Amino acid sequence: MSPPTPNSGSGGPGLEELLEELRRRKWVLHLFGGREAPEIYAAVHRWPTCADVIILRDEHRASAYRVPTFPGTDVFNPRVVTWQYHATPVWTLRAVLTLAEPGTPGAPLQALRPQPDCRIPAELRRDVTIRPTGLPQEGDDGGGPPACA
Repeated sequence: MSPPTPNSGSGGPGLEELLEELRRRKWVLHLFGGREAPEIYAAVHRWPTCADVIILRDEHRASAYRVPTFPGTDVFNPRVVTWQYHATPVWTLRAVLTLAEPGTPGAPLQALRPQPDCRIPAELRRDVTIRPTGLPQEGDDGGGPPACA
């Protein structure tokens, strides 16, 4: 799969700006199917009780969902989700990036059966590259968490 193309939809931030926002928020990127030519791009943002996941399949199809995390939860093969969205990469990124944080008003709580696109096939998960996406901030030496005051 080639990287998703800038398909901005109608107004608002385009794909590059949305991917930059993922990096700013320190989502972890997963490249499935080989580092040189991945078949699927995915990103995960972990919260204390759940994880937000986005799967970019191609320039036309993407899925995002929030999955409760318990010991042994496979975020790429969820049994239950509390929210899911399936559309183009731009609209899917917009949706997941505007989702209310867990524990805040408007955060999804309902248990839902995940659609099939909320999964990454096991055969593609044998060859995966995992990359943190956080961008160093000005004055950040990248040496780990800040010291306690």
